[in-house]
Amino acid sequence: MKILIVDDSEDSLLLLKTILSKAGFQEITCVTSAREAFDILGVDDPEQAQFFDLIFMDVVMPEMDGIEACRIIKSTHHLQDIPVITITAKDEEKTLEAAFNAGAIDYITKSTGKVVLLARTRSVLSLKKERDQRKAREEDLLATTKLLEKANEQLRQQSLQDGLTGIANRRRFDEKLSEEWERGRRDQRPISLMMIDIDQFKLYNDEYGHLAGDDCLKEVAYLLSKRLKRPADLLSRYGGEEFAVLLPETDLNGAWDVAEELRTEVEQAGIFHAKLAYHEVVTISLGVSAIIPGLNNTTNDLLKQADEALYRAKSNGRNRVETFLTLEKE
Repeated sequence: MKILIVDDSEDSLLLLKTILSKAGFQEITCVTSAREAFDILGVDDPEQAQFFDLIFMDVVMPEMDGIEACRIIKSTHHLQDIPVITITAKDEEKTLEAAFNAGAIDYITKSTGKVVLLARTRSVLSLKKERDQRKAREEDLLATTKLLEKANEQLRQQSLQDGLTGIANRRRFDEKLSEEWERGRRDQRPISLMMIDIDQFKLYNDEYGHLAGDDCLKEVAYLLSKRLKRPADLLSRYGGEEFAVLLPETDLNGAWDVAEELRTEVEQAGIFHAKLAYHEVVTISLGVSAIIPGLNNTTNDLLKQADEALYRAKSNGRNRVETFLTLEKE
């Protein structure tokens, strides 16, 4: 146990140090002023602080008394847990009250006998040890809790991510759609949805195998994701070779523009697909719908409209964008 004694009287310092040393306390540091104590304790520079388990602080000292020194120590973050025992000439009630108000845990007088001095010292150090152990357990528990929270968050994120492509999965899509629907209804702002299908993907799988098919899905997911610029936009794997893109605060015209960019991006990537009669590269078909959420419509309406638009895109030759409503382009 490391003990710091602060007393401007050399005789008092020597006497207290001698009693403590003979009782088995060997790591004792003595200083004669509050300023010296502050330097050792790192009051102004915590990185230079020496660690102590207990401080004996004389009340009456020049420049700064022990009560003010105790108050400063107890108001310094890295020193708050060090117990302070004040040393007084006599146990005057006002002095003791001021010392306790400043944060002292106990006191001794200049005339306190060895037995009482050591008993109080051991008692305070025992309390300090128990408090340190409890604090260490609490810190361990807090660290464990944070690790568990981090692990749970990672698991949650994984549960919202498609294992193959790395983009959002259907569960995350459903969550996001619900969130944005409520926000759109509150703010009376439109939500747009694209349903996207890789054209003739079964033929691709049959020709090149499922491993190549997986690579194709991952490449298409990458091409789509890099074209979506806004943090609020969400690309998800809706199922199989089908993707969905949610565009909050986007009207039908804006959504069509984005959809056409996505279609062009995939086509120009040139992923070879020999089984396509009209083209020899992988293409996508897109169905787009847009709704301002209200009391008379639901998320199902938005999904059905996008599905209908996607069906038309595939029926009308694929590799194209269709909207649920007739789009007026300038």
